[in-house]
Amino acid sequence: MTTVPGPLGQAAGGRELVLITGISGSGKSVALHALEDAGYFCVDNLPPELLKDLIRLEQGRYERRVAVAVDVRTGGSLPSLVGLLERLQRSGTGILPIFLDATTPALVRRFSETRRPHPLSMRAHAQDEGHALLDAIEHERGLLAGLRDMCTVIDTSELRAAQLRTWVRDLVGVEASSLTLVFESFAFKRGVPLDADFVFDLRMLPNPFYVKELRPLTGRDAPVAEHLAQQPDAVEIVGQIEAFARRWIPTFEADHRGVLTFALGCTGGQHRSVWGVEQLAQRFASRPGTLVRHRELDGAS
Repeated sequence: MTTVPGPLGQAAGGRELVLITGISGSGKSVALHALEDAGYFCVDNLPPELLKDLIRLEQGRYERRVAVAVDVRTGGSLPSLVGLLERLQRSGTGILPIFLDATTPALVRRFSETRRPHPLSMRAHAQDEGHALLDAIEHERGLLAGLRDMCTVIDTSELRAAQLRTWVRDLVGVEASSLTLVFESFAFKRGVPLDADFVFDLRMLPNPFYVKELRPLTGRDAPVAEHLAQQPDAVEIVGQIEAFARRWIPTFEADHRGVLTFALGCTGGQHRSVWGVEQLAQRFASRPGTLVRHRELDGAS
């Protein structure tokens, strides 16, 4: 996850309105349902021009948490949302904007699996369905580029629905005034997470995969942890990542960043990167809002 300006102020009663937006097919319905299950009052496909009215109606309802989904289905009024969010920010209104994104291949696969049309596909000027979908996706990216820059971004390309639900619930449950620190492990063979702010490559470390007794285990298991803790390079690089994070986290906090993601990768995302993330999570455990993600392990559970 990444964010540029962070949450937009404090809501009435200390609560925030959660705004879910993003690319079609990236999981907005899953995210909204997760918040609905968590007790939020949810509004899907709200025209942006009605957002201010909704906020005004909700100001006196201190017990109700609200989430709104806004996307290209609203039509031509969507570009006005950028200016509206800027005005709400200046007025101190509390909004947590979350933008869901995914790679184009992932989106094409999802639309193919669900057999549902892209909301903008009727506007694409291509001869066949495949090109129409690609044109619609790229057109939508252009329409939402300005909005994306104002939001916390979650890359859902490699996430299962259960993972996305957990990530969204974790994000909205963290105190808005603090920086959310995310340590994420991943496999390079499945691609670098798009939501990473910093990426560290641990593939040069000795691979426990080639130790017969350690191959079926993960970096969470004590035998793997003990094996890597005996490798001077492994200990050194984790220490250097920790030092880097401690040096620059205050600067990002001063810049009002909401989320900062450190992604550690290895070949399969099972041993070295997982161990490194667990080590860093332990060292930053005293910080409120420190989250751990294991993309490949979470996806297999």
